[in-house]
Amino acid sequence: MKSIIKQITDKNINQEKAKAEAIKVEIANPSTSNNRRSFLKKAALGGIALGGLMKLSIEDTIAQTTSNVQRASNPSELKITDMRYALTAAMGGTAIIRIDTNQGICGLGEVRDGADPRYALMLKSRILGLNPCNVEMIFKIIRQFGGQSRQAGGVCGVEMALWDLCGKAYGVPVWQLLGGRYRDKIRLYADTPEAKSTEEQIKLIKYRTEEQGYTWLKMDLSISELINIPGTLVNQKFWLNNGDLKQWQGDYMSYENAKHPFTQIQITDKGLEELVRIVENVRNIVGYDIPLSTDHFGHFDLNNGIRLGKALEKYRLAWMEDLLSWDLTNQWKTLSDALETPMLTGEDIYLLKNFKPLIDIHAIDIVHPDIATSGGILETKKIGDYAEELGIAMAIHQAGTPVSFMADIHCAAATQNFLACEHHNIDVPWWENLVKTTDGRQLITKGFANVPLSAPGLGIELNEEELKKHLSPNANGYFEPTPEWNDKRSHDRLWS
Repeated sequence: MKSIIKQITDKNINQEKAKAEAIKVEIANPSTSNNRRSFLKKAALGGIALGGLMKLSIEDTIAQTTSNVQRASNPSELKITDMRYALTAAMGGTAIIRIDTNQGICGLGEVRDGADPRYALMLKSRILGLNPCNVEMIFKIIRQFGGQSRQAGGVCGVEMALWDLCGKAYGVPVWQLLGGRYRDKIRLYADTPEAKSTEEQIKLIKYRTEEQGYTWLKMDLSISELINIPGTLVNQKFWLNNGDLKQWQGDYMSYENAKHPFTQIQITDKGLEELVRIVENVRNIVGYDIPLSTDHFGHFDLNNGIRLGKALEKYRLAWMEDLLSWDLTNQWKTLSDALETPMLTGEDIYLLKNFKPLIDIHAIDIVHPDIATSGGILETKKIGDYAEELGIAMAIHQAGTPVSFMADIHCAAATQNFLACEHHNIDVPWWENLVKTTDGRQLITKGFANVPLSAPGLGIELNEEELKKHLSPNANGYFEPTPEWNDKRSHDRLWS
C-alpha cells in the first residue's frame, strides 16, 4: 500500500509542478483578464497536492484523496475501508461513528449515550471489505456482539451507519429503503426534568409548549423528591447515598443497582399525596389537550407501583414508563392488568425476540425501543410491526446526538403504529447545530421533526466546526485512525 501511494505521489508531484508552471505563464500573459488572473491565483493557493500528504497516515491520505468523490456511487462495488469515531459531550459522552468506503462516501452512526465506543470499534475487523449495502447480512454477522441496554450500542451504531451509506449509494432516503413512509412530520415528546420548585417547573413547561411548540410532554416523577419530607417513605435511610436516592452510577451493592423488588422502599399515603400534588400542578399548567407521560420513578416494588398508578389515574397520563425492570414480564402483566393508565417499557431491550414475551401476553400497552439499543433501524421497525399486529403502539426513546435522532425519524416515518419520539436535549442550545441537513430543511419545527423527503441516507452531515467545540473532555481526538482494530483475533461462530 505504501509503495503504491508513493508512486502516485511522485507522479502527482510532477504533474502539479507542470500545472503550476502553466498557471504562472498564463498569469504573466498580458492578455489574461483580471477575473481569470484572480481565479488562477486562488487555484494555485487553494488546492492540496497529494505530495503534501506524505506526512499523513495512510488512512488520512486515503480519506483526503477521496473526499471529493461523487457520492452517487456504484453500489455493487462499494466496500467498507475504515471505521472511526468522535466522542461528543452530548449526554455526558456519546460517540458518533463514521464508516468509510472505497468510493469516498461515508455513513454516520451513534453508540448509545453512556456506552463505550469500543463496543463499535471491536466490530471493525468483522465488517472491513464488506459491501455496506448488504445491511441485514452484516447485522446478522455482528448482532451476537450486542447485549441489553448499552451493550448493544456498537451493533446499533454500525447498523445506523450502514443504512446511511446504503441510502447515499442508491440516492434515496432511508425510510424509502424500509418500504416507504406513513408521515412527513414526526411528533416529538419533550423530556422535562424534575424542577426544584413549582415556579421553575412552570418555566420549563412554558418554554416547551409556548415557545417551542411541543404538543406532548414527559416529566420525571421520582421518589427522590420525597426524601426531605418526613413521613413520606419507608426504609429510605438505609439506601441513602450522599443524601439522594440516585438511580444510576452507584457501586454494585448500592441502591442504584438494587432491582425494584429488592429495596423494600415503600411510599406512605403522605408520600402518595405529595407525588399526586406534583402531577396535579403540571396538569393544571398544560391542561388536557397535551398528553403527559411520567418516568424515572425510582426503585420500589410492584405493590407500590400499583398504589402510585391508582393514585394518578384521574390525571389520564399517556403512560407510566419503566415502573419495573423490563425483564420482569409477569410483574408487568400484573401491573398492566391492575391499572387503566398505559404501561410502557423497552429502552433497554435488545432485539425483537426479547420484546416478544411482553408483547405476546399484552404485559405492556406501548413498546418503547431506543434505536441505539434495540438493534438499529430495521430491527426497531420489526419491533413496531410485530407490536402492531397485537394492537400495541410504539413510541421511541431517544437521548443521544442528532445522528441517532435522525435514525429514529426515518424509522418512525416508516412504521404505522408510531406515536411519538423523545427529544431529550431541548435545553442544550448547541445540540441541533452538531449536524447540517443536506436538503436545507430545519431539523425540528414547532415540536415536529421534518422527514427528509428526498435527501439520501439519513439526510444529514456533520457540522464539523460546531462538533469540534463540543467534544467530550475524554475524547481521544477527532475521527482519528483506528488501525489497532483492523485485525480479527477470534473465531466468532456460535455453533459447531
